[in-house]
Amino acid sequence: MAGVSVCVTGAGGYIASWLVKLLLSRGYNLHGTVRDLSDTKTSHLKRLQNAAENLRLFKADLLDYDTMAAAIAGCQGVFHLQMLAPAVTGTTNVLKAASAAKVQRVVVVSSMVAVEINPKGWPEGKVRDENCWSDTEFCRKIKSWYPVAKVISEKAALEYGRQTGLDVVTLNPGLVFGPLLQPTVNASSQFLIYLLKGGPDGVRDKLWHIVDVRDVADALLLIYESPEASGRHICAPHVISVRDLLDLLKSKYPDYTCLTKDAIYNMDHPAPMTSDKLKKLGWSCRTLEETIEDTVQFCRGARFLEDVDGAPPCRFPPLFNMI
Repeated sequence: MAGVSVCVTGAGGYIASWLVKLLLSRGYNLHGTVRDLSDTKTSHLKRLQNAAENLRLFKADLLDYDTMAAAIAGCQGVFHLQMLAPAVTGTTNVLKAASAAKVQRVVVVSSMVAVEINPKGWPEGKVRDENCWSDTEFCRKIKSWYPVAKVISEKAALEYGRQTGLDVVTLNPGLVFGPLLQPTVNASSQFLIYLLKGGPDGVRDKLWHIVDVRDVADALLLIYESPEASGRHICAPHVISVRDLLDLLKSKYPDYTCLTKDAIYNMDHPAPMTSDKLKKLGWSCRTLEETIEDTVQFCRGARFLEDVDGAPPCRFPPLFNMI
């Protein structure tokens, strides 16, 4: 919407960068929050089309209400993508600042891990939808803290909206692949790199729900612009096991050593999730093959897949065995 002002928290992040790019291309005026205005990790934002005219970066800390309020002031919408610990306090500051600025809608990014982990009372094998919440007691028992933070933060955001009347909607992306705009490799790309290059760590097998980062940006803008959007929205269209993903990579990229199947353990295949609610709003997505190919092509071009003499062995991102 040309001329409309919105704020994106954590603007230099993986998903946020693509959202900023999309919003600028649609004529939005942007306020983007970053932790350090001089950090070269966010310099790519200034090179985006229309950034010189329509992007303003703010140094802001989620735990500092005043800095968040300054960034959100004058905006009609907020996209909250920066969910770092302590997540509830930071999210609450964003929501309070949004209320004070009288924004029209706040879009909060949560995660599939707030949906899929051992939900209480959910029939085994039943496809999981937006009514499904991960069991935080179970997650605490197995010391998986990331899903706990996501569930608590998302529930707090939705409850804040119910109590205050602020229009809050959430998006629950799956494992996000696709090209990067920022100069540093992110955790999900590290997961793919590890499968291609192999290494010393074992990998827990499970069903991964995958989505393209560009399609996540489209989904975020869609639920912001659609008046009928409400509540949660699962954004996880493709389902594949780690073993099958490894087979796909081996078939497409035989020149890479790839992880051996002996390093994959503990078959864990919960019921799949559905993205039908999002699709009913008009959302569509790329194929899994296109997303994988574009991710690998980018990683090649960025030299993330090269072996460097003296470098430590490729490690598996620990987060992916925790969730």
